[in-house]
Amino acid sequence: MGYHRAGFDVTGIDIAPRPNYPFQFIQADAIDYALNHGHKYAAIHGSWPCQHDAAITLGTNAHLRHRYANLYEQGRQAMLATGRPWVIETTAARPDIVLCGTQFGLPILRHRKFEVHGWTPLALPHTPHKGRVRGWRHGTYHEGEYLAVYGKGGGKATVPEMQAALGIDWTNVHEELTEAIPPAYTQFLGEQLLAQLTIPA
Repeated sequence: MGYHRAGFDVTGIDIAPRPNYPFQFIQADAIDYALNHGHKYAAIHGSWPCQHDAAITLGTNAHLRHRYANLYEQGRQAMLATGRPWVIETTAARPDIVLCGTQFGLPILRHRKFEVHGWTPLALPHTPHKGRVRGWRHGTYHEGEYLAVYGKGGGKATVPEMQAALGIDWTNVHEELTEAIPPAYTQFLGEQLLAQLTIPA
């Protein structure tokens, strides 16, 4: 949605069906699709699955890591092969720019790393967080100006709260909301990317 608001015509690719996706959608293997069709697009964004390298699978749940595909390097190579500028967002990505909800006035501490190729983004100032995330901590409930937009229970945000906090109204699927990039992030990146593009013939 952020790229759409920035001025792009967006096509989404996922191996799983995404009936709530608000733009053109093609169900396919994204690596194969990038290799065979990626050169036809002006730019590419890849959010490769993050569970393999997420903090939860590097700590106490490290024994579960084998359950999750590590597609970062394969996906990165496929995107490089297109010859187009791109953005990768995943936990393993090189942090060329890191964005947080507080930079956009959103009540979330959702940090996302973005690796870029073929263009140069400008960063936003990121001041230290002040205040609490609402919910239970060590047996004590705390009110707070920030919402936990992941998991369930323990004072974490409800689906309507997540939708409002993220700026997303096209899906009410909890899993999709917990993994979503707020559109404010990709609009910020997309506007800069579009200004630097050389459109392919």
